[in-house]
Amino acid sequence: MRATIIAKPGDIRVENVPDPEIVQPTDAILGIVATCVCGSDLRDYRGINPVDEPHPIGHEYLGVVEEVGGEVASIKPGQFVIGSFFASDNTCPNCHAGYHTSCLHREFVGGAQAEYLRVPLADGTLVALPEEPHEEQVASLLACSDVMGTGWYAAVAAEVNPGVTVAVVGDGAVVTERGEEGITRIRELTEGVGADSVLECVGTAESMRQALRSTRPGGNVAFVGVPHDVQIDGQELFYSHVALRGGPAPVRAFLRELIDHVLAGRINPGKVFDLTLPLDEAAEAYRAMDERRAIKVLLRP
Repeated sequence: MRATIIAKPGDIRVENVPDPEIVQPTDAILGIVATCVCGSDLRDYRGINPVDEPHPIGHEYLGVVEEVGGEVASIKPGQFVIGSFFASDNTCPNCHAGYHTSCLHREFVGGAQAEYLRVPLADGTLVALPEEPHEEQVASLLACSDVMGTGWYAAVAAEVNPGVTVAVVGDGAVVTERGEEGITRIRELTEGVGADSVLECVGTAESMRQALRSTRPGGNVAFVGVPHDVQIDGQELFYSHVALRGGPAPVRAFLRELIDHVLAGRINPGKVFDLTLPLDEAAEAYRAMDERRAIKVLLRP
């Protein structure tokens, strides 16, 4: 099959590799319908994360089940399915608490920018669609596997509810100012109080500082950007009365609800994709996002 390989920072290739096979009886093999490039993939591409050797990349996927292991009960060949970037059994105490990315048996699901993908713990990880999706729904359903699910978790973790004031600290922010200017601007918009809920979606020291200092006393910060060189002053946090919660988004906890919203036409998160390319042009997808010519690129095998 064809798969996207990161050979080293800045070097993305699409190569022929062996097809995935069932390894454990709880596995499923998917034929990928749509996948995409994540902002976190760019950290490898830019050399922020080490790339010690060439390896497959990608962790967002919408696919059709091709084959299942002997112990898979609820997922059947032929179903259209969506899963999270962490496989989970959906039965352990952490899963029952809604934190599937801390499943006691979790496994990272990588290599999704390819024609086929092996997904461990298929019964607990994958959610089947009721029927084959319409073409215009594909992008929004794909978004549920990570970017929409992560945003949803951020809103839940920051206790976003009707009537609260929300600020998003992101890459491509609603408020264009950043750092101290961003903090000042949010304070101005909230009459000097700060936002009730702040969603920190970047993961840098500057973005975390901006999020914490933009929140009102008693407010909530959710952080879903993978932290890099972030240190939090315990004394400052103590006196701020700000609550802080985050981590790898437990997308599986929200998948069925998000899928229902997409199929009912209540949400359209596929709008985040502003460029679609064939899988063979994965290198251009990375370049386009790295150079900010695209926000998020959808890839079709």
